[in-house]
Amino acid sequence: MAADTLKSTTGASGASGLRRLLLDNGALTALIVLVIAMSALSGDFMTTDNLLNVGVQAAVTAILAFGVTFVIVSAGIDLSVGSVAALSATVLAWSATSEGVPVFVAVLLAIATGIACGLVNGFLVSYGKLPPFIATLAMLSVARGLSLVISQGSPIAFPDSVSHLGDTLGGWLPVPVLVMVCMGLITAFVLGRTYIGRSMYAIGGNEEAARLSGLRVKKQKLAIYAFSGLFAAAAGIVLAARLSSAQPQAAQGYELDAIAAVVIGGASLAGGTGKASGTLIGALILAVLRNGLNLLSVSAFWQQVVIGVVIALAVLLDTVRRKAGATPVAAGTSQGGKGRQAATYLLAAVVAAAVVGATSLLHSGSSEAKSQKIGLSLSTLNNPFFVSIRAGAQEEAKKLGVDLTVTDAQNDASQQANQLQNFTSEGLGTIIVNPVDSDAVTPAAKGVNKSGIPLVAVDRAVNNATTAALVASDNVTGGKLAAEALAEKLGGKGTIVILQGQAGTSASRERGAGFAEGLKDYPGIKVVAKQPADWDRTKGLDVMTNLLQANPDIDGVFAENDEMALGAIKALGSKAGTSVQVIGFDGTADGLKAVQAGTLFASVAQQPTELGRIAVQNAVKAAQGDKVAKSVMVPVKVVTEENVAGFTG
Repeated sequence: MAADTLKSTTGASGASGLRRLLLDNGALTALIVLVIAMSALSGDFMTTDNLLNVGVQAAVTAILAFGVTFVIVSAGIDLSVGSVAALSATVLAWSATSEGVPVFVAVLLAIATGIACGLVNGFLVSYGKLPPFIATLAMLSVARGLSLVISQGSPIAFPDSVSHLGDTLGGWLPVPVLVMVCMGLITAFVLGRTYIGRSMYAIGGNEEAARLSGLRVKKQKLAIYAFSGLFAAAAGIVLAARLSSAQPQAAQGYELDAIAAVVIGGASLAGGTGKASGTLIGALILAVLRNGLNLLSVSAFWQQVVIGVVIALAVLLDTVRRKAGATPVAAGTSQGGKGRQAATYLLAAVVAAAVVGATSLLHSGSSEAKSQKIGLSLSTLNNPFFVSIRAGAQEEAKKLGVDLTVTDAQNDASQQANQLQNFTSEGLGTIIVNPVDSDAVTPAAKGVNKSGIPLVAVDRAVNNATTAALVASDNVTGGKLAAEALAEKLGGKGTIVILQGQAGTSASRERGAGFAEGLKDYPGIKVVAKQPADWDRTKGLDVMTNLLQANPDIDGVFAENDEMALGAIKALGSKAGTSVQVIGFDGTADGLKAVQAGTLFASVAQQPTELGRIAVQNAVKAAQGDKVAKSVMVPVKVVTEENVAGFTG
């Protein structure tokens, strides 16, 4: 624990000694309390499968956090680790598949990429005199951009020999957990047993004093940030192995989770304190929270609130502990530390055993029919289209009398994999998934297949795994219809721009491919620009504004969803619906209002509420063992001002 680097300045015995033990190990105390609470609230939490899930879900964050621990101990910060992880994985997949480089060499290239990014960070901080926040923020953007450039915005299949890092040993022990433990041991060794580890504490405690004592601070910082880059590369490889593909948008926001894990584990952002075991416990706390809240069917939006509160409470507990009399000890000292540490772990083991016994008694009588429980993992709830799918699903579930749990993957394929694992641990009757990416969801979907739980896909297919049914609109056909409608409106000639969805997502690829296919019949239509706006209305406004500076005389816009189309309309102002024709996709309520108003020429409507409703119908049938159609296609329709009044969705 990070608190292992602290010693009490006051003696205590009996109850006071227990209080001191708990205060001096605040992160471990919080973890034990969380485990007790989750075990009491959910009978599915304390199962072997679910505990292994927690370990797997903590692995990537923990590995990233171990690298960040080096930086924070030395009073720095690294915001680039998530992007560096994605870039390293992309380099490995690209070099091993597209360039034919031997897999071993590709792995070395990926690791070298992470180290190189770390060295650049270290150089900018040490020799460029940039604040660590600014230097690593710049690398965050550069590394993410390079990942998108190399992959062209599309996922790249991971080599099979490396994908085994996402598998299990002996059919039960997850390899990511083993990698996490190994990286943790390396971190503990570096911090506690090496010259550079002692240097990190010295630099974090007082950089000027460290320099005057003879430490080569600038070179040490180069090594510190290189370590962070190395661990980020390892995390990226493990994450990509889990998803069987390198996702250019993977690990977005993971740097914040990594920093949170280090701080929850007892490290100080002011530097000088922190330890590998504390970081591991911090990562486990975040994983337990997310896993338990999923099992308890807590709203994805409230989950973010709860996690933020827990982070604040963990730091507050650390403050209370310090005020209660704990003072920092130099790294490597051990005044009674081994005995206290043994007592701490013994206490944790006793409490864990008690929890297992208590929860088994508490939930032994639970006999709820799980065949009547359905889990729905949506790619995002930050988009009206998917909110409509949820509304249709919830309405049908209520009508049929089944219990529906909805989760939000926030466009993160790894988070969606975690959610499917959690649903599998619960042993639900059926699982419905709206994939973030059709390929990245495959490993988790195969886990659902292995459990025997029927899997239903909605809106997007699941590749290379078995689904009881696919309930979807045809994105490719929708793209073609959009191209035909826009081209005919323009009289078969003119210039247009395309606002793309989030790079790497299957929906964006399919809609774009369909639109390009449809335009082949209209050689007079020229696409002068394509830019991603990430499905977002605000970004659609900004991107369209920028594109108009270079292309002021365009005749049309195709936006791959209505939200971006509405942003484009705002940027176009009075031109929208007059000199410039805009067509969107999805048929959302706001989009249809714009069609009725004449500012949006058309929207390719998918009837999302109907998608959610039919998905639940098929899920219930699959759970009951009834025969369901393998593919249920909900027709798409081009809705214009002429037919919008009669369109019901």
